[in-house]
Amino acid sequence: MKFLNLLVTLLLLGSNLFAQSPDKALQQMKVDVVYLASNLLEGRMTGEEGERLAAEYIASRFEEVGLKPMGQNGSWYHDFRFRYNSNPHSTEGGIEGIGKNVIGYLDNNAPTTVIIGAHYDHLGHGLDGSSLYAGEPAIHNGADDNASGVACMLYLAEYLKNSDAKNNNYLFIGFSGEEMGLFGSKRFAESPTIDLSKVNYMLNMDMVGRLNEEKVLAINGVGTSPVWKEVLPNIQVDGIKAKTTESGIGPSDHTSFYLKDIPVLHFFTGQHTDYHKPSDDSELVNYDGLYSVSKYIATLIESLDQKGKLAFTKTKEEQKQAASFKVSLGVMPDYVYDGEGMRIDAVLDGKPADKAGLKAGDVVIQIGDVKVKDIYDYMEGLSKFNKGEKATVVVKRKDKEIKKEVVF
Repeated sequence: MKFLNLLVTLLLLGSNLFAQSPDKALQQMKVDVVYLASNLLEGRMTGEEGERLAAEYIASRFEEVGLKPMGQNGSWYHDFRFRYNSNPHSTEGGIEGIGKNVIGYLDNNAPTTVIIGAHYDHLGHGLDGSSLYAGEPAIHNGADDNASGVACMLYLAEYLKNSDAKNNNYLFIGFSGEEMGLFGSKRFAESPTIDLSKVNYMLNMDMVGRLNEEKVLAINGVGTSPVWKEVLPNIQVDGIKAKTTESGIGPSDHTSFYLKDIPVLHFFTGQHTDYHKPSDDSELVNYDGLYSVSKYIATLIESLDQKGKLAFTKTKEEQKQAASFKVSLGVMPDYVYDGEGMRIDAVLDGKPADKAGLKAGDVVIQIGDVKVKDIYDYMEGLSKFNKGEKATVVVKRKDKEIKKEVVF
């Protein structure tokens, strides 16, 4: 394993990645992302060889930082059984196997422990029901999703090892099985290797490698403790702007801990057209942005060091019970947009928006009779239509309002 790590580092030293910055921590984050998102790991599918290689790499990095193994039987690993089927109503077929979480512990002899996690699994050659790629099977390297989060977690492990923030212990977990349905984090929450009653809070980094030019960082779960809203406005790092949501429930591993009454936060830099496709590669990661996000989270952790055990609060499961809808506009929403309306991050080829002439960057402000102020209004507007019907969609394109007729 040490030879493999050395080989990867030597290969990377020959690339132009390091030309961007001399900073050692930033360079290490690039090494972590490029290795985890390399073809060698074949998409890090849970239960497959690529997952094993990724798990060994993360364990070796934990050991290098100076963490203690905190898996099962004194190992770095926490195994779990899984059964995945893209059709949840089917009792036949699917994938079964054993996945592994990777767990390292920084013991400060403190009364409480902070869990810092990121999933490291991805879609292999295209997990049925999850891949958005329509071509022949191809390796989905998952650089942003979620090699970026793992690199952030590893940065935080090294940072906190040398930090004066010693009033918590820190448990670092690389989760597997997330893409199949949070299998790894659910299993850990049900069968933990530490006492969950002594867990202070949990931080989850999932897709933090594409910080946009506006430097908007989505932070979900701020309703899970009153302390979040007290502290977050005071965190100022590299011009990052936090866009927050309340709910502790979401499609990532923090949910498993929220359901155990633990305060959580989920960090996310936004969706993009490479999401769940083979094109989510390491050269597209914004490494300076990833470094800024990592420093932001480190600053947050240090600011909480004197706060004691955070109070937990339940949140309204604020998907706002968005109305069910039978049609799609065929766009990818910009989830980190904080203006009024719903900004389009990407238009999918051949879909209604594409045929109507809508473009990436357009801000939807009305669908039919429904005024759109946020993504929930957008979904409410879609719910009014059936397949085959027409709708007038109003968008802002730069300084102009444009009306387009869309056929669903």
